[in-house]
Amino acid sequence: MFCYQCQEAAKGTGCTVAGVCGKKEEVANLQDLLIYTIKGLSIIANKARKVDVEISQVDHFIMNGLFMTITNANFDDNAFIRTIKEGLELREALKKNLKGKAVNLENLHDSATWTADSKSAIEAKADSVVVGVLSTENEDVRSLRELITYGVKGMAAYAHHAYNLGQEDKEIYSFISKALAATLDNTLSADELVALTLETGKYGVDTMAMLDKANTTAYGNPEITEVNIGVRNNPAILISGHDLSDLEQLLEQTKGTGVDVYTHSEMLPAHYYPAFKKYDNFIGNYGNAWWKQKEEFESFNGPILFTTNCIVPPKDNHIDRIYTTGASGFPGCKHIVADEDGKKDFSEIIEHAKKLDSPKEIETGSIVGGFAHAQVFALADKVVEAVKSGAIKKFFVMAGCDGRMKSRDYYTDFAKELPKDTVILTAGCAKYKYNKLPLGDIGGIPRVLDAGQCNDSYSLAVIALKLKEVFELNDINELPIAYNIAWYEQKAVIVLLALLHLGVKNIHLGPTLPAFLSPNVAKVLVETFGIGGITNVQDDIDMFMQ
Repeated sequence: MFCYQCQEAAKGTGCTVAGVCGKKEEVANLQDLLIYTIKGLSIIANKARKVDVEISQVDHFIMNGLFMTITNANFDDNAFIRTIKEGLELREALKKNLKGKAVNLENLHDSATWTADSKSAIEAKADSVVVGVLSTENEDVRSLRELITYGVKGMAAYAHHAYNLGQEDKEIYSFISKALAATLDNTLSADELVALTLETGKYGVDTMAMLDKANTTAYGNPEITEVNIGVRNNPAILISGHDLSDLEQLLEQTKGTGVDVYTHSEMLPAHYYPAFKKYDNFIGNYGNAWWKQKEEFESFNGPILFTTNCIVPPKDNHIDRIYTTGASGFPGCKHIVADEDGKKDFSEIIEHAKKLDSPKEIETGSIVGGFAHAQVFALADKVVEAVKSGAIKKFFVMAGCDGRMKSRDYYTDFAKELPKDTVILTAGCAKYKYNKLPLGDIGGIPRVLDAGQCNDSYSLAVIALKLKEVFELNDINELPIAYNIAWYEQKAVIVLLALLHLGVKNIHLGPTLPAFLSPNVAKVLVETFGIGGITNVQDDIDMFMQ
């Protein structure tokens, strides 16, 4: 195996024996083979689009398959084998549909022709040198291909959530297929791959806008909300991940059952949506970011539902309480499948909850969030006045991901040491490094404005663009906004590419720069966009405040 798609890549270069995330070599290789198969399917899908053949099923398969390979989403080797088989069947069926339509199906890439008729044949192909990251020998070409692939993975995750709420855009699907096929095209130059990388950012913005529309259409605009972090004495289910449609279905099915529902990690911002406030058994948020789940799942006592990533391989003493759905999966955990209409039956997990103890309280009080773009616009006059008066000197975008590395304590220390006339704009689980600190407010404006999930990073871009308009600036980079972003996995990659497409410069990433950036590709990003890393808290604050 070789995997370097996340920030925790071993030794800062790549995982070669087992993933730091916990995935085994066999699963890593099967994930690579699924991506390889999806790229081959994309080649055929691109040909089908040119002759107007209907490929909705293919588009949805590609979207879900990409999501399955995101870090910490799915560890189930059998799930990957089934999905690879399905991909091969879809590809061959699509080829049959193209016969007689003046489509050239000769001299195709191996990814579009390989086949297997057994589990062992799939596993053998997964071990092949033609599959996986290192099959591209040129380091710079490999770096750009992987940057595009990881951005597309993040885009697919966001498109998947939007689709679950009835929103989709065939242009986004078309771009995903185009971009994936391009990563196999040896005729493309480095400059052409750089251009495709920036185009990926453009479609990243479109996808996040579509997801924002899907969320707010279904559940209303997030509003300022105090979220309880204590518990009450009822049996309960803990829901993690990002999918709001799954949460809605769970809340509907637990009404009147005596079973409470709590959010964990990235599901926290669900409390900000007006539509979910009608459920009196939707109690609050339990615990912290994803990497704390082993100890927090033990004390929660009840069953846990994973709607997406991020899964940490569970302990034996609570694996029987973990359920998965959607693109997520783990061996030994019950997987809940949707019917043809996208509906899911959560009765088994509800009955399981009734037999278990109520959650053990690990903290009390509340945290405040709900500062997505509509809510911030409602406070615009107050914010603008605070900036004009000098009460707010600078905004710090500290969005992104949290993780288990000790080096991520930097972000807690950074938040503590920021001058009192600064405000943090956040989205994603990075917030758990500082959202419970007593940082106070500025004239009633909290010093931590949480826009929501990593899915909601779009809000931060919209807020920046609105401030640019309000202050009548020519360049978004003239705003008093600094970007100090913690990243972990591929959804953070598409957010970065989206920001670059919008023209944002001088973004700093940490705790380390991506291992998949070759020195030459990193140099291009530094020279063109001012991308940088982090050093130490005080020096970085001094640099940002200049």
